[in-house]
Amino acid sequence: MSLLVDIILVFQRHLRISLRNPLWIAIGLSQPIAFLVLYGPLMTSTLSITGVAPERAWQTYVPGVLVQLCLFGSAFVGFGVIAEWRGGVIERLRVTPVSRAALLLGRVLRDVALLVVQAVLLIVVALPLGLRASVPGVLAALGVVTLLSLGLACLSCALALTVKSEDTLGPTLNTGLMPLLLLSGVLLPMSFAPRWLDLVSRLTPFRYIVDGMRSAFQGEVFSLTVLSTVLVALAISVLSVLLGVRTYLRLGA
Repeated sequence: MSLLVDIILVFQRHLRISLRNPLWIAIGLSQPIAFLVLYGPLMTSTLSITGVAPERAWQTYVPGVLVQLCLFGSAFVGFGVIAEWRGGVIERLRVTPVSRAALLLGRVLRDVALLVVQAVLLIVVALPLGLRASVPGVLAALGVVTLLSLGLACLSCALALTVKSEDTLGPTLNTGLMPLLLLSGVLLPMSFAPRWLDLVSRLTPFRYIVDGMRSAFQGEVFSLTVLSTVLVALAISVLSVLLGVRTYLRLGA
């Protein structure tokens, strides 16, 4: 019970900090909306050549943009952790009675909450552009977004406290994120790719997450594809939280 109270306290602290500077929330949403507004019509026109209906094209593209939002929105939270570590904030909090696990989970839950709000706004913006999706499908996709962002944020925090340098963290994240972004089929379904590239993409967990979220948007909420997506996102989340908590517990040890 004390851990839950600590998590809530840390969450409230970080949420207040974010609400004092809402510009960062808008900046975090600007790139996905730019992809949605500027690239979405181009992709729907491209898919229409293959006989795909416009509403089906948006059901294909929007889930990919949501995964992109998770990848970049959650993975870069580690830069804030490095700034707090360098400024001595983490050190001062570490000597308080607050659980070290709560220092991570409370902070990460703030990031997850903001990212889910951004995902909802993204879906709302996509509706007048032509997106059509069932409410259960959207809710299932938001659940996956929550799990995925929780896991990626924990991984980012753990990596940040390991390298303790923005100069190292930035290139490391870009080196890992760009192949994941391309191989997951965020921009276009990997079924359009050459066979060898399609096979390589199946080695990345994000390929299954993107495919499952697209199935959810297309109304196949209770399909095996969506179930496997939830399981993959849950596995990433659990393993990442354990790694992140272990990193925080070992701080200063």
